[in-house]
Amino acid sequence: MRFLFVLILLAGAGVGVIYPWAMTNFSGREIGIWRVYEQGRFRPLTVPLKSRDAPVRVLVDLTARAERIVSQQRTVLTLTAATNGRTVLASTLQFNHVDNPRQASPQLPDKIFRDEAGLIPAVSTGSYLFTVGPGDAEDIPMRAVDLILRSGVGETDSRARPVGFSLMAVGLIGLLLSLRFGGGRPDNPNSQPPPPRWGRGAT
Repeated sequence: MRFLFVLILLAGAGVGVIYPWAMTNFSGREIGIWRVYEQGRFRPLTVPLKSRDAPVRVLVDLTARAERIVSQQRTVLTLTAATNGRTVLASTLQFNHVDNPRQASPQLPDKIFRDEAGLIPAVSTGSYLFTVGPGDAEDIPMRAVDLILRSGVGETDSRARPVGFSLMAVGLIGLLLSLRFGGGRPDNPNSQPPPPRWGRGAT
């Protein structure tokens, strides 16, 4: 039974954690990476997109001198995307769920935190204006902000995370219960000392 619960736990991790992460970061092809914040200044970015790029996933990398981002549910960055005067994406980014940021450089203490701004499902050929700005979170030691666009990405099934986390919970609880109540191995009769052959209790 323990092996079965381990399999359930691993399956839950694959569905609830690895699958959404892989779909976000690796599905489709990369259109480009652009720096939109550096030396204390934000810059709007205009990117030409084509209809065949749809859907386009918008990711943001925040480089900061910190081990983790603690924003107390406040907004670290805001992002909007517009074309022909029409807003097609508006998002707030918090970055506080990033547990394993990337190292910017072995020589620097800076870390890179990634968050997803959202998906542009339908794209019309033309220029898209991306505007990134500061949120209301304070004391975030930002060094740089990069915008990443990926085209032709797969959309993560919204049921994946709840199902995956449920399987992980079942597997973990079952594994703990099996370890607690599973008991030890049955006694080996050959491991007992032989009965005495003389005196009291002799056979």
